[in-house]
Amino acid sequence: MQTREINTTRIVVKIGTSSLINQSGRLNLRTIDQLAFVLSTLCGQNKQVILVSSGAIGVGLGELKLTTRPTDISAQQALAAIGQSKLLTVFNQRFDHYNQQIGQILLTHDVFDFPTTKQHVMNTFDRLLERQVVPIVNENDSVAVDELDHKTTFGDNDQLSAMVAKNTAADLLIMLTDTDGFYDANPLTHPEARLISRITTIDETTYAVAGGKGSMYGTGGMVTKLRAADIMLKANQQMVLASGSDPSIIFDILDGKPVGTWFASQPKEVLKHG
Repeated sequence: MQTREINTTRIVVKIGTSSLINQSGRLNLRTIDQLAFVLSTLCGQNKQVILVSSGAIGVGLGELKLTTRPTDISAQQALAAIGQSKLLTVFNQRFDHYNQQIGQILLTHDVFDFPTTKQHVMNTFDRLLERQVVPIVNENDSVAVDELDHKTTFGDNDQLSAMVAKNTAADLLIMLTDTDGFYDANPLTHPEARLISRITTIDETTYAVAGGKGSMYGTGGMVTKLRAADIMLKANQQMVLASGSDPSIIFDILDGKPVGTWFASQPKEVLKHG
């Protein structure tokens, strides 16, 4: 079986809303527990791990038992405030079960636009990682808005995770989602669609294959994941897009097994398994 040679010391894991929340709108506690176990295990192996989590607004919807996502910004911000609190409570419980310390970092796009604030945040990441603490990152949805050209929102956490991985010099971004990877056609409408194992460049043709938005609870889609992968490729870093239904797939990815879609532009011979 073909394997991938991937060197990893610092890893960013992004998990999407669709993996964190069931179709009923309730938190997927099984997935969260598995995720906490896997990341705690990696920390025990002296890996430095950053978790980028979506789901604040989705959790807020479930907490208030709403069946439709509001369209006005202030209502979404209120839901994010409710959901983020609940989400971190659950993360704290599950990581604490595995004796793993976590810390919360909430970001807006402005952080990366201004050198001073960016440096402060990078210092925070470095100090947490030095102490084997897992930073749990989310967009500060209660502050970020999307008004005209005022660029203060990522719109989704796919690109946020890539920005975090790029700026923290992570070796690998693992993006867990509700698909097995990137296909050459939409597998929901084309049963014959094939999973693409490796992508080295992203162009207009790649974007043309992607399309459609996420679920009611999420804001992303395959296009935003490609944008994230493009950020990683241009920074000469790597990303793997894989299913988040069972977070133990992270072990397979780090073992070099050919699961999901591997975005890597470097020659294979310079990528050494750590």
